[in-house]
Amino acid sequence: MDDIVIRAMAKWPKVPAVFGWLALDRRGQWSMKSAAEAGFERLANSKLIEFISRNYTHDEQGRWYFQNGPQRVYVNLDYTPLVYRIVSAAPLAFEAHTGAAGAALQSVYMDEAGNMLLVAAPGPGLLLDRDLPRALEALCYDDGHALDEERLLALIEEGEEASGVYFNTGAASLPLARIRAEQAPQRLGYVLEPRP
Repeated sequence: MDDIVIRAMAKWPKVPAVFGWLALDRRGQWSMKSAAEAGFERLANSKLIEFISRNYTHDEQGRWYFQNGPQRVYVNLDYTPLVYRIVSAAPLAFEAHTGAAGAALQSVYMDEAGNMLLVAAPGPGLLLDRDLPRALEALCYDDGHALDEERLLALIEEGEEASGVYFNTGAASLPLARIRAEQAPQRLGYVLEPRP
């Protein structure tokens, strides 16, 4: 967290939190509630986006928020609290939309639509859709052989169980697990729409 934010929290410790004003989409883009419209407007100011990203964290209930000086601004999530992208192919390395390294990959999931969710040191996140083809190439059998097309299609299109399928980053190999999108918040420990 920024030093100025930490000082503001100490100076004004009882500022009420804000809910329903900030959102994160499936591509890792921030949106703020628009005063002129009923919906949200995507943020474009790079300095504001960097400030939010540096001061983005979660509470003990799994509610993710942006610490805006002394005030917590809780975030509505389209899917997951983080969105990862591949930043290196050999071995596969990931970075969250906030710029945090996706270090210490702990688990990998595939949902019923074929999306991949990663749990790493910063927290749970959706793999960016444009990086999905490269990640699918990292799926293999327990003996290290690449997943054949038939098995891959069965995983994605038919929701087949993932037993014996691994995600090999080149540095680690983790078993792939199945997850339903609506179960992800509870199983991975986060809240989609935080409330007071």
